[in-house]
Amino acid sequence: MGPAGAWEQKRHYQVAFLRRMGLQSCQTLLDLGCGTLRGGIPLIGHLDPGNYVGVEVRPEVLAEGRLELAESGLDVKQPLLVDCADLSTLALARTFDVVWAFSVLIHMEDGILHGALAAVRRHLADDGVFYANVNVGVRPDGNWQGFPVVTRDWPFYEQAFRSQGLAVTDIGSVADFGEADLRTSSAQRATHRMLESRPM
Repeated sequence: MGPAGAWEQKRHYQVAFLRRMGLQSCQTLLDLGCGTLRGGIPLIGHLDPGNYVGVEVRPEVLAEGRLELAESGLDVKQPLLVDCADLSTLALARTFDVVWAFSVLIHMEDGILHGALAAVRRHLADDGVFYANVNVGVRPDGNWQGFPVVTRDWPFYEQAFRSQGLAVTDIGSVADFGEADLRTSSAQRATHRMLESRPM
């Protein structure tokens, strides 16, 4: 699968996964690390007006996302796009039914992860749910476009989530939910896990 095909497949995966998990148009969603709105565009299309908030740490990437939004004609859905360089300081003065972080936590060093999880807990409704993917196992950190690519063992993630008042469950591999990145081996794909987290 080439880069364009992989990009489109990952876009489809995000909205398909969340709809499979029961995301309804009337629910509110916080998309952490929304990037150029690869997954955000179909999510904005699915949700009722005003129900999507995307947060991105790189302003130049968020600017591309705003162009994508205008070109899609979905600005009528009134999504809010927020530039936030430090997620530990994020304060949106509202909570969300669903918080989503796709291919985001895998790029966070440990200290940044803890700050991000604190932001998740602040913005997650008491009956809300947080979904994210992580790499579970033991492997040296890598690098992607200036960001680390981290792999941590399961006890690390359990403790990190618990320390922020979040219970977490491994609900299966990314591939179990239809992600088919043929650029990685089946063994690597098995370590890419989907997490479901709720307030404790």
